Amino acid sequence: MKLLLIHTGGTIGMVRSPSGFTPQIGIVEDQLAKFVAAGSIPAQVEIKRLTPLIDSANAAPMDWCRIAEVIHDSHDHYDGFVVTHGTDTLAYTAAALCFALQGLARPVVLTGSMLPLPEPETDGVANLLDALVAAPSAPAGVWVQFAGRLLHGGRVRKSHSRAFDAFAADLHDAAPQQSGARALHTYGTHRVAVLPVSPGMPTDLTEMAAERCDGLVLRCYGSGTVPGLDGLRRALERAQTRDIPVLATSQCPEGGIALGTYAAGAVLHETGAIDGHDMTVEAAYAKLLHALARSSDPDMRRALLLAPLAGEMSAR
Repeated sequence: MKLLLIHTGGTIGMVRSPSGFTPQIGIVEDQLAKFVAAGSIPAQVEIKRLTPLIDSANAAPMDWCRIAEVIHDSHDHYDGFVVTHGTDTLAYTAAALCFALQGLARPVVLTGSMLPLPEPETDGVANLLDALVAAPSAPAGVWVQFAGRLLHGGRVRKSHSRAFDAFAADLHDAAPQQSGARALHTYGTHRVAVLPVSPGMPTDLTEMAAERCDGLVLRCYGSGTVPGLDGLRRALERAQTRDIPVLATSQCPEGGIALGTYAAGAVLHETGAIDGHDMTVEAAYAKLLHALARSSDPDMRRALLLAPLAGEMSAR
């Protein structure tokens, strides 16, 4: 049994500095050596450090591509993969890997920590060990191991900013992760804006985004309602005229949306917005970038966004 640990940075591999926690080479490597010496892990583990190490607040789609490429290129040489990552954008990266790694036949387990490994009372030791133990036996697909739980990578979200149990996932009707021929899908440089609606919102910003972006994730109220503002309608009509996808999601962490339920959301249906169902905003953002990179055809993009691709939304 052979695993590859891909270290990208994040709190788990940080140390204190005068300006706050900062990434440092050797922290995760030293902890792995301790596990090996103690006989704590059930497999041989090799480590690959992606340099430069980053704080996950600075993660971008090009970083998703770097991680996905390593896994794709090494897929047949290892029985599983562990990715150490900062918690701020860990859910985005997990979702992005779900879409990037089509036909994945190995488990990929992301983990991190709320406190760095060298800190007293750190949660990093337990999370890293749990991920290394889970990786040889977890089902094929992308997972997040955190605070003793293995969570679906396409459903996970960061639900608390400080607690050790910082992640949650709605799994009541999770679809299977990707199957089919193995392929690597990369992300491009498309411009996507995530826009929440709010009472009395300034719609000029939404109109600007509809004019300049390649796609929009619109975070609606509840089950899919939006304010009846002329500026919002103009923005949605402009997006429709430009053939750019508008993916509608709910601001509620659970339950999702169902477009057409309320008259207050009729403008979404009238302008061709796409029902994001019960996707998290992290999965919706990554999926929209995935669809934009996969095809320049508006109908193909719409079909990709409507279909469950990697268990990111429940069966309709």
